Amino acid sequence: MRLVVVAHGTRQLLGNAVASIIAKRAGRVLGMESRAAYVELCEPLVRDVLAEAQPSLVVPLLLSTGYHVRVDLPRAADGHPAALGRALGPDPLLASAQVSRLVATGVAPGQPVVLVAAGSNDPAARADIETAGAMLAEAWGGEVRVATVSGSGAPAVDEVVRPGDAVSPYLLAPGFFSDLVHSRSEAAGAEVVADVIGPHPDVVDLVVRRASELRGEPRPAQAG
Repeated sequence: MRLVVVAHGTRQLLGNAVASIIAKRAGRVLGMESRAAYVELCEPLVRDVLAEAQPSLVVPLLLSTGYHVRVDLPRAADGHPAALGRALGPDPLLASAQVSRLVATGVAPGQPVVLVAAGSNDPAARADIETAGAMLAEAWGGEVRVATVSGSGAPAVDEVVRPGDAVSPYLLAPGFFSDLVHSRSEAAGAEVVADVIGPHPDVVDLVVRRASELRGEPRPAQAG
């Protein structure tokens, strides 16, 4: 049995490296072989990895239940010995990681925050983004508004971000969308834009939990 974590994929090497780091750290905690795969834009593609027919626990590193989670990943896993998990987010552990990134950037407690996601036209994904905003508000202990840089159903960055706001990207890795978040947030007057969530220990812990659920056993005590 092995762990396969699946990221969206980007043309930026640093962005793709995030999935590899998470896979390595989570695999170490779980005591199993691990590797990263991608939906598109980067190799190895998940469909090729699962076609190797090795029993796999597949944990998506996707932050909402959109088309990739509902259609692409089940299609890639079909006919192969793979247990497929749900989307990584929304989850309180992701919100905790976002708070860490905000604090590391010097955001003051109580400063208004805007969660900015990539966005989607999928209603389920849009609902997940709103839930992620609510979870971040609870973890941050202050006001959190939500915006997206694409898709429908949520306001755009320039409609939400106000001068002096802090922005928390609801993105796992650097890439095309994180560049958009930075440029549009700064143009709207954001005081600071925190780092993407990245391979934060809380993310590794969440991947370990999801893999343990798929394996049908209690998760290890910690993912450190």
